Amino acid sequence: VQLVESGGGLVQPGGSLRLSCLFSGFTFGSYAMSWYRQAPGKERELVASISGAGGSPNYADSVKGRFTISRVNAKTTVYLQMNSLKREDTAVYYCKAAGILSGMAYWGKGTLVTVSS
Repeated sequence: VQLVESGGGLVQPGGSLRLSCLFSGFTFGSYAMSWYRQAPGKERELVASISGAGGSPNYADSVKGRFTISRVNAKTTVYLQMNSLKREDTAVYYCKAAGILSGMAYWGKGTLVTVSS
């Protein structure tokens, strides 16, 4: 499995970004997908997750109402729409794939999001 994130960059507070994670290697629908982030000096934390079929999205309390995770299985891509960005959202954002049956986990290399004026 290979995961390639894109869409990060510099955005002003209150702005929006959409991250994408392109999955390749196996059957995309057999993997639950998640977005994590790691800010400087902090541990990696779960931001949002979504099931293989695209249901049951879950969010960290800190992003509820601002971020939306979605997936298009035909495009083997998972997205993270981030609105009303705050400075504390600054982090490297990582995509994770977890095999629903195998339990195997794979990570992308991350994409940097910087929220600053």
